Amino acid sequence: MQIRELGESGLKVSAIGLGCMGMSEFYGRADEAAGIHTIRRAIDHGMTLIDTAPSFGAPPYGESANERLVGRALRGRRDSVVVATKCGFVRSGNDRVVDNSPGYIRRSVDESLRRLETDHIDLYYLHRRNPDVPLEEVIGTMKSLVQAGKVRYLGLSEVNVETLRQAHGIHPITALQSEYSLLSRHLEDEILPAAQELGVSVVAYAPVGRGLLTGEVTTLDGLEPNDLRRLQPRFQNGNLGRNLALVERVRTVAEEVGCTTAQLALAWLLAKDDGIVPIPSTTRLRHIEENAAAVDIVLSSRQVKELDEAIRPDEVIGDRNTAASLALMEL
Repeated sequence: MQIRELGESGLKVSAIGLGCMGMSEFYGRADEAAGIHTIRRAIDHGMTLIDTAPSFGAPPYGESANERLVGRALRGRRDSVVVATKCGFVRSGNDRVVDNSPGYIRRSVDESLRRLETDHIDLYYLHRRNPDVPLEEVIGTMKSLVQAGKVRYLGLSEVNVETLRQAHGIHPITALQSEYSLLSRHLEDEILPAAQELGVSVVAYAPVGRGLLTGEVTTLDGLEPNDLRRLQPRFQNGNLGRNLALVERVRTVAEEVGCTTAQLALAWLLAKDDGIVPIPSTTRLRHIEENAAAVDIVLSSRQVKELDEAIRPDEVIGDRNTAASLALMEL
């Protein structure tokens, strides 16, 4: 596994990390034992950036189930990984609230520390931004957690350029987490250049397009009833086939390189900038091995450009998330 530095912080992580969200819900039935086994196998393959959040896991899976699962998986291995979790986003039943109040942030970090069975969080993100709370208060509160030793580094998730710049001026921001893939390239116009200028790394979630770029999801019929992709615009029956046709263009390059389309999608991100770290989420051991091997794929500048042009942003059919989820992000 290759190593990358997040921002200019000195915090070293694996070039490909692990998103744990799907181990507790979102993509069908949750299997805690399988999730723990998957995390430990990822660590064995050198994946050191382990990403979770308090909002990953809600009834019927259990409140904050994912942090609890990660905490159990890391028993005896905590010192070998970089743990990232978040604050600022609360789920209560079907309700979702963006809470950036200082009191909530202070309570949230203590609850996360307890669930993760650790005395510090390596990378602490503001999961979503509530513009009604002054950013000085929000980042100031998170800065106090660094000063108290509860948190080592700060990050933001799904914010715009203005928020990124303002927050970085209050306290150094180590990483910006956002969706970024061959299918979701909204960062490229403004946010990615600003992050590069400021020395902020981009941690890319959904780097294989929630499975679209694997080519394995060809119909909704095989998805479980509670799989979130049933609600997402790109997977709706009228759009799925047209988006899969775009993936076939990627497959042509993958065959030339000698890898899977998922590996090529990860290699493309790694080739775009040294400050990008993808965190694919999976519950399957074979995907752990497949993803880890993507670091060995070296793309030429011609191949990167060919992939840039293979899927143009205006050709992708459907928004990258539901309207309700996008409403909680700064676009």
